Amino acid sequence: MNEEIAADLWNLFKEFLDKKHVELAAERYVDMLADYGMSEIQLQDMMGNSKRLDAAIQYYLELDQDEDSDEDEWDD
Repeated sequence: MNEEIAADLWNLFKEFLDKKHVELAAERYVDMLADYGMSEIQLQDMMGNSKRLDAAIQYYLELDQDEDSDEDEWDD
C-alpha cells in the first residue's frame, strides 16, 4: 500500500470515530502501517493530511529513533 492510499483510508474512516478516540486510533493505525512494512519515508510523506495522523506519525518516528539509540548504547 502506498502512502496516498493509506492517508485516504485514514481520512475516510476517521469521520466515523468517536472524537475522544481519534488520537489513539491514529497511533494504532500508524503502528499497523509500520507492521505491514510501510517505511519511515512513506510515513513522513503521509504528513500534511490530518493533524491527528501527523501527531501519531511524529510520535512513532520519535519512538523508533529512541529505540535505535538504546540499541547503540548496548553495542558499546
